[in-house]
Amino acid sequence: MNKVPRHIGIVLDGNRRYAVKLNLPGYKGHEFGAKKVEELLDWCKELDIKELTLYAFSIENFSRPKEELKFLWHLFEREFRRMKSDSRIYDYRVKINFLGRLSLFPRGVREAMHKLMEATKKHKDHIVNFAMGYSGRLEIVDAIKKIFKDLKARKIKPKDISEDLLSEKLYIKSEPDLIIRTSGEQRVSNFLLYQAAYAEWFFIKKLWPEFTKQDLILAIDDYSNRQRRFGR
Repeated sequence: MNKVPRHIGIVLDGNRRYAVKLNLPGYKGHEFGAKKVEELLDWCKELDIKELTLYAFSIENFSRPKEELKFLWHLFEREFRRMKSDSRIYDYRVKINFLGRLSLFPRGVREAMHKLMEATKKHKDHIVNFAMGYSGRLEIVDAIKKIFKDLKARKIKPKDISEDLLSEKLYIKSEPDLIIRTSGEQRVSNFLLYQAAYAEWFFIKKLWPEFTKQDLILAIDDYSNRQRRFGR
């Protein structure tokens, strides 16, 4: 690998299809997906990837069947509480962020997310962002609302509105160098619409629970051999 991207985004796609392949209820696949995220932390530390943004739960996912949502609420709360006591988070100095409309989640999930963010807020070596209740379009809408509020309070003037200002108001300012999507789907799916303007995309047919360290290396190697022109 000639160069490793500083920031990688991953669309964690294919959990339910993986469970179906094993003749299990579709929602059971999310447990396998969560296990894979655990492994991913070690791979990224080893490869010196500084920042990860994981598309874990979209705003549209709230419309899924009640049985699946109930399973997910339990899984999210359990995994975020487990992560708070995971020694690697402290040994690797990983800061955890959650991006999206977090108020839409049940109280137990919200509390687990906030406690994990609070426990890791001073860590600076690595960053993991979980996009939860996330929508790229709504992120831009929420940023515009913040700008309008500042205009109304006369904290800024219309001439101050710029790309930099909008970027400051987004859930996350950092822009991914590489975005990986698993499961063979080849679409953006409302993920980091503003930040991914010049990201390189890598699509792989494997379902997320099937993703391996070698697949990550393959994606990085492919990225390292591309020329990023940024429109120039």
